Amino acid sequence: MWLKPEEVLLKNALKLWMMERSNDYFVLQRRRGYGEEGGGGLTGANREEITKHWEWLEENIMKTLSVFDSNEDITNFVQGKIRGLIAEEGKHSFAKEDDPEKFREALLKFEKCFGLPEQEKLVTYYSCSYWKGRVPCQGWLYLSTNFLSFYSFLLGSEIKLVISWDAVSKLEKTSNVILTESIHVCSQGENHYFSMFLHINQTYLLMEQLASYAIKRIFDKETFDNDPVLDDPLQITKRGLENRAHSEQFNAFFRLPKEETLKEVHECFLWVPFSHFNTHGKMCISENYICFASQDGNLCSVIIPLREVLAIDKTNDSSKSVIISVKGKTAFRFSEVKEFEQLVAKLRLKCGATSTQYHNISTERTGSVVALGHAESSRTRDQTRVPFLYYTEAGRFLTTVSSGKTRSGSSSSNFFEEPSYIFSIVWYQFAMNILTSVLLLYAKEEEAFWLLVAVCERMLPDYFNRRIIGALVDQAVFEELIRDHLPQLTEHMTDMTFFSSVSLSWFLTLFISVLPIESAVNVVDCFFYDGIKAILQLGLAILDYNLDKLLACKDDAEAVTALNRFFNNVTNKDSPLPSSVQQGSNVSDEKSSHIRVDITDLIRESNEKYGNIRYEDIHSMRCRNRLYVIQTLEETTKQNVLRVVSQDVKLSLHELDELYVIFKKELFLSYYWCLSSPILKHHDPSLPYLEQYQIDCQQFRVLYHLLSPWAHSANRDSLALWTFRLLDENSDCLINFKEFSSAIDIMYNGSFTEKLKLLFKLHISPAYTEVQYKDPSKGDELSKEELLHLSQLHVSKPAKEKEAKSAKNSPEKEKEKVNIQAYLSQWQDELLKKEENIKDLPRMNQSEFIQFSKTLYNLFHGDPEEESLYQAIAVVTSLLLRMEEVGRKLHSPTSAMKGLSGVVCVSGVPTEGQAEKPLEKEKEPSSPREEPQWSFAFEQILASLLNEPALVKFFEKSIDLKAKLENAKTSQLSSRTKK
Repeated sequence: MWLKPEEVLLKNALKLWMMERSNDYFVLQRRRGYGEEGGGGLTGANREEITKHWEWLEENIMKTLSVFDSNEDITNFVQGKIRGLIAEEGKHSFAKEDDPEKFREALLKFEKCFGLPEQEKLVTYYSCSYWKGRVPCQGWLYLSTNFLSFYSFLLGSEIKLVISWDAVSKLEKTSNVILTESIHVCSQGENHYFSMFLHINQTYLLMEQLASYAIKRIFDKETFDNDPVLDDPLQITKRGLENRAHSEQFNAFFRLPKEETLKEVHECFLWVPFSHFNTHGKMCISENYICFASQDGNLCSVIIPLREVLAIDKTNDSSKSVIISVKGKTAFRFSEVKEFEQLVAKLRLKCGATSTQYHNISTERTGSVVALGHAESSRTRDQTRVPFLYYTEAGRFLTTVSSGKTRSGSSSSNFFEEPSYIFSIVWYQFAMNILTSVLLLYAKEEEAFWLLVAVCERMLPDYFNRRIIGALVDQAVFEELIRDHLPQLTEHMTDMTFFSSVSLSWFLTLFISVLPIESAVNVVDCFFYDGIKAILQLGLAILDYNLDKLLACKDDAEAVTALNRFFNNVTNKDSPLPSSVQQGSNVSDEKSSHIRVDITDLIRESNEKYGNIRYEDIHSMRCRNRLYVIQTLEETTKQNVLRVVSQDVKLSLHELDELYVIFKKELFLSYYWCLSSPILKHHDPSLPYLEQYQIDCQQFRVLYHLLSPWAHSANRDSLALWTFRLLDENSDCLINFKEFSSAIDIMYNGSFTEKLKLLFKLHISPAYTEVQYKDPSKGDELSKEELLHLSQLHVSKPAKEKEAKSAKNSPEKEKEKVNIQAYLSQWQDELLKKEENIKDLPRMNQSEFIQFSKTLYNLFHGDPEEESLYQAIAVVTSLLLRMEEVGRKLHSPTSAMKGLSGVVCVSGVPTEGQAEKPLEKEKEPSSPREEPQWSFAFEQILASLLNEPALVKFFEKSIDLKAKLENAKTSQLSSRTKK
């Protein structure tokens, strides 16, 4: 057990303690006269545990301490580390994780340190060190449903790190000179290293599960929807994740359906008759299978479907044996099983098996029956020469038995359990036709269908979906194996993606598309027995066979040619096909000059050289590379989106990249704690890049607050709503990244005219008319007189006189006048370029103009030039109202003379039919306040505002978008927390 470290005073310590081990930083002592024969120490810990912890210190701590510069730092680091280990050791002493006091304390610290929403569920926590530069920081790693978080506070320095699981592109265990073993996490191009875990394998397993869960839930909905085990992030627990990880490893090793869940594991011995000895291993039991694997994993393995079990018995001797009889006159004897009587009872209940008389179940019978399986395998000793449907044609021997040299049995796929099911559905993806055509050569339609089901759903998961993610994952696994087994080829090739591109068809079609048909069927045969392992081994063997030629190639094209020639010269001397059908016999004279290789020899060589590749290693590599593959696909999507959007905006690629990250993160944050959110439920990667991710109005509001330069306005929520409705042209209540970035681009990089035009459109759009402005104090729409009065409030007489006086002597004022002419010229140019566009804008009516003015007042609040801006907008407002009144009088002189207030002029021009007819008397107005409506064209408002330098400066001044983006990234999560 770990104890709080204390400084040792050697002079006094030697009187009571004896030194057993020591190094530069630690001493291991034993109390004199105690534990001479291996007994306990002062703490009661046994010698084995003490030695184990001492060795852990030497392996994990000693190398690290050399990076510190002072003894004080070393002492503080060691004390912090050991305190963390003590707390973590205490945590694991609890049987449950839901209610222990330690877990509650950790949860409170987690919530206090990171301020995540209360819905975020803490799964577990670990003491560890985080490497920031060359120096490790001791602290706590918290694993929650959606985030990996780390907190450290040491020597007055605080470190806080929060990484969302969906942003993790790489997760692996690594080691180097300083770190014996660490966990490497790569997120958005940044590398993070965590080390000195007390239980690193357990920690890594849980991290892998959480990252995989998040990636599937957000990016790979097609796979996630078919996996109901973890359908609620709030129900995830540490124990549940561990059980799921063990079940996945179990299914991967025995190549069982992914729905199987590992229930029990028992250590025992299995009698292997053809080797004449008991092999030690583990019996693994799931809902539908009893499996056994020898200790080394290669000596012997057995798969027994429960539906094939006829009887389950126990022996009466001291061997504690369980005997399982299956169809086909086969029996298996498992001995030295702890609690074997309870196991027999549970298995009988589970599979409905009966008991037989023990004298009928003998060692000889079990030996002979299993030997029969061995004999069948011996009859076809070289499985590479057997058609792959041998197993279904040679009898329904559904129980699989394999040893290091011999293998027999078949897949337990339910070929015939659901007749005619094939005709009620449609399956089809690229490469399926090639595989199906070969299956139909050897099997009936129904049998071929169930074989195809086994391939698509279990043996090659996610190969035949929209993005062929499974195939891409196995390409990454293949690259990793090439680096391990053929390093000289890796060094020669400048780009490893060559192997992925050339081998993709190998994996999708099981080599059928590249090998002659008579040789390809042997490969498919091996695949149905050994799974993806057979394909990976054969791929390595092919590259190894052509190693010299590949090393001599100068480019990719030459390498592809060399491999194609090799495939054309692969033969099968034992092919059951007639010679007229065999492709290998029809090669040209030029190709026949090349050395031929028999497929049997090639497969045998692949087993001899690369047969040590383990199923569990392949499973681990698949999990690890899945993160990378999906993140790479997402990165490709992002780059395509940015490429399209960059053509229409002035934002730089870096700014667009940061903006896209924030845009997508806001989308995911809504989904972290609310699975009912419809935004990602219909995410379809097959859609055009721009349409794959879209945000709703609420999400846009959050981003508007974080990013808009006008977000300080008092009516920012209304502006956000109007902007969203303006961008949502198809009225589906969603906008894509291009629409979103176009608005941000105008706000930051648009000219004065473009910004004003955006504000103008926000207030004349149909969306705005649904939310007309109401004066908070009165609840009524403001009249023209009230608006004039409001504008005059900011133009006091002293202010006017002061402005006029300073204008006479200010050289800056003269410069501003020159600038105004330049802006007028610029406006004229833009007006000529966009004349039709601007003229198409509708006029702004009374209520819209009132709100437009209020918006401008709100935008200026808090600006250093606030007073001059208020004065400028007041002048513009007064001028526009008077201009409109004069214009209306000029166009409607009769109306002005008679004082008719009921005539409505929408554009300052009489309505159709009034120009040549005398005006008819309207009925009396219902209210004395009622007056003619007034409106403005965009050109009028633009021209008036251009005459005020303060207004032009306000809209033309540059705003630091980079700082805004950085602040948004740090504030995005906290803004979600506050809601």
